[in-house]
Amino acid sequence: MQVFQSWEGNATRLHRCACVHRCTYGDPRGSCVLLTVAASLFLTSGLIGRSWATVFSSAGYTVRLYDVVQQQVDSAIQDIRHQLNELEKNGMLRGTSKPEEQMALISGCSDLAKAIEGSIHIQECVPENLELKRKIFQELDGLMNDDVILSSSTSCLLPSKLFSGLKHVKQCIVSHPVNPTYYVPLVELVPHPETQPSVVEKTYALMKRVGQVPVKLIREIDGFALNRIQYAIIGEAWRLVTEGIISPEDVDLVMTAGLGMRYAFMGPFETIHLNAEGTKNYCERYAVGMKRVLSSFGPPPEFRDDEIQNIHQALSRRIPADPEHLNARRHDRDVYLAALAKLKKKM
Repeated sequence: MQVFQSWEGNATRLHRCACVHRCTYGDPRGSCVLLTVAASLFLTSGLIGRSWATVFSSAGYTVRLYDVVQQQVDSAIQDIRHQLNELEKNGMLRGTSKPEEQMALISGCSDLAKAIEGSIHIQECVPENLELKRKIFQELDGLMNDDVILSSSTSCLLPSKLFSGLKHVKQCIVSHPVNPTYYVPLVELVPHPETQPSVVEKTYALMKRVGQVPVKLIREIDGFALNRIQYAIIGEAWRLVTEGIISPEDVDLVMTAGLGMRYAFMGPFETIHLNAEGTKNYCERYAVGMKRVLSSFGPPPEFRDDEIQNIHQALSRRIPADPEHLNARRHDRDVYLAALAKLKKKM
């Protein structure tokens, strides 16, 4: 559910958009309603919700867009149609259906109660604002029945802070996608301490059916798994640059021409398993050295203004930080990720 505010003079207008899936879990082509972002007033706030819409429609599910302002729904549908046509033109369209066939699965709705009627999976896509999300979950809590799964797309807010106190807390879970969702299929599933195991399993099965790659966290932790690993990399990369060890450009090459080459196909544990005669042998050889290096990492970076400016300037020399150049590079990224996804499917 996407909720955002726009200020017009002294008046505050509240727009609400949601992601709601109506699915039959035993049937991968069953009915699925996705109420997703129609957030044209915020240029970037609708990316995740609209990506969910394209993912579900590509898998043959019915998708419904919800917003209290019908114009926002119409705008979102137009944007998704354009995206699907561009994907087809560039050979990156998922599934076997043509854009017009996928668009036939997408409709709009401006009544939240009607939108979730009969649904069994609700996917929220509100910006990362705890108070805002809590208000939306409380509203949904009063509308949903005992069979609905309420799922959040949050990237960092803990389920215990999002869902505690809700009547339907046992039906709540975080399903955190990765941006861009259409090309990077990972979804982190993070349960609330009271989430029923069946909710985790049903959500896992749903994500598999729409072509995503879900992973299950046994319990919640700040940053989940992906961002904890990502922040560890960013933190050490930042230290290496700010301490004058290496340039920002060469740090990126360490990843793109080194670690990233193999991490696209195998994770860190499989990597060490193959780099010796199994994981046990790797640790026998390298554990002492790993501990020595890890102990030298120091505290988290402060991300001082001067450090930020220096790294920003270094990146801007290659990719100027204006919409034209950034969007062009994002397009390149998506093309490369789509090609990589196709390759991985053939393996």
